[in-house]
Amino acid sequence: MSDTQEGRPALASIPLQTWLAVFGGFLALFTTVGFLNAYGVFQAYYQTHLLADRSPSDIAWIGSISVFLLYLGAGFAGPLADRFGPRWLLLVGSIGLLVAVFAASLCQMYWQLVLTQGVLLGASMSLLFCTPLGVVMRHMPHHRGLASGLVIGGASIGGVVWPVMLQALLENHNVDFAWSMRAVGFAMAPMLAVVCLAVVEPSSPRSASLSDGQDEDNTKEGTQKDPAVTSKPVSRVDFTVLKNRTYILLCVGLAIAFLGWFTPIFYLSAYSIALGQSPSVAFHLVSALNAASCFGRVIPGHLADTYGHYNLLALSTILSGLVGFCWTKATTLAAVVVWTVAYGFASGAVISLQTACAAKITSHGNQGTAVGFLMACLSVSALIGAPISGQILSHSGYIALSVWTGTTLVSGGLVVTAARLCENPEWKVAF
Repeated sequence: MSDTQEGRPALASIPLQTWLAVFGGFLALFTTVGFLNAYGVFQAYYQTHLLADRSPSDIAWIGSISVFLLYLGAGFAGPLADRFGPRWLLLVGSIGLLVAVFAASLCQMYWQLVLTQGVLLGASMSLLFCTPLGVVMRHMPHHRGLASGLVIGGASIGGVVWPVMLQALLENHNVDFAWSMRAVGFAMAPMLAVVCLAVVEPSSPRSASLSDGQDEDNTKEGTQKDPAVTSKPVSRVDFTVLKNRTYILLCVGLAIAFLGWFTPIFYLSAYSIALGQSPSVAFHLVSALNAASCFGRVIPGHLADTYGHYNLLALSTILSGLVGFCWTKATTLAAVVVWTVAYGFASGAVISLQTACAAKITSHGNQGTAVGFLMACLSVSALIGAPISGQILSHSGYIALSVWTGTTLVSGGLVVTAARLCENPEWKVAF
């Protein structure tokens, strides 16, 4: 069925301003989550160079704190973006991120890196992470799956590019850690400028709806309305979404899934080294996972606009868990590569569709609030998931870690399925 037949526009009819907002959101995720996906490079470097006197667990907390604050801060950034717009949040977040990166280049001690690369970096990124997602949802209410997939795809591309760049810099004997971090800051600066200029609200909810395919006749005739399209902007933050059973189940399901979702990202390299692979090969497996995840975020996101966002999210989460159960069955390099690509693709939609699902059941002016509180719920899982996985690995090995990954993802997927059935029990309906 064509877009126009479904009441949605052809992509060619979407205005340039909307695509610029999507591109700005892509760059925002590229410089935030994409950069955090490269923390494995810092982990290895700090263990052998700058923080060789600290334990791997201590060093890992720098990255965990930044991820925790990224998601926790989104709970505040979302409502603020709904109330005041994205401009100042993006500007403050961009400045804070650059200050954190350049300040980290001057650090020599553990506590200094905790404050700069952990606290300041994570808090600043939270303003750049959630805000563009809410804006893009308002620009493209009829193409939420595709829009969120393209924006969050920036995180996957960043997860491929930043590790390669950092490894090349840190292994170059003519470039020290300080100038490696400054190079990162110089690379981020123009991208963040584009983010601040491109990510702007649509001129009005009505204009966004019309530009994304809801014509005036359909509006007058009373076709089925999506609250994300038809509701008027609010003058104050509205927390009624917290009373929505579907939304609560969505948050709970994804929080459970997130306990295991990050596990392969953190421990895939260590697993391949344990199998006898070289560190260089192990490192590039993470880039391969992020590359596959990019396709897993965009393609299912586009399909979800036709077959239902909750349907695809539940399916992808459960499928990711099933792949997770097969982790330790991959014992050769070829098998590990296949597993890496499979998990990257299957798990990508878990990230890209969560914002579309949250926005789907909220009014136009409160999408940032819904997305923000979802991210805040996920922050706790993001903080404790990796340490729990580490304890499981230390005491029980990789088979138990594989079971933990699969169990959390499948369990979370079943709760998301319950959220979908709570809203609409008819499976044939695209919801």
